[in-house]
Amino acid sequence: MERSLAELESIVRSWVCHVCVERNAAGDCGLEQPSDCSLFQLFPHVAEAIQSVKSDDIQDYIEAIRRDVCTFCVDRAFDGSCQKRQQVRCALDAYMLLVVDAIEEATGKTLERRRLGSERNAGSQERPESAVIL
Repeated sequence: MERSLAELESIVRSWVCHVCVERNAAGDCGLEQPSDCSLFQLFPHVAEAIQSVKSDDIQDYIEAIRRDVCTFCVDRAFDGSCQKRQQVRCALDAYMLLVVDAIEEATGKTLERRRLGSERNAGSQERPESAVIL
């Protein structure tokens, strides 16, 4: 199923933003500059990287994100490290499984959770209300 970039972004926002730890009491983005959200700053790269993967192994998605998204991120250090990711302040990294699920489902693919590489999500069949932080 083909979806526009705007549609995918809207779907991902509906899955992620309501569980994001940065939201304020009113349920809005609590970042001083919402445009600084690492997930949506490079969203075209995120969507492209996720859609390029044909696997049920989350590690393949993580590799695609590191290769096709993180390399363009202003928060990435010259040596490839990322302070924001290490401090669990990168929304893309923190909500990776949720983002992958949202995009794959929106484009007609359902991940086979039994084969996902994340130990923290083993056996879980729950959906957006139970964000898994990687």
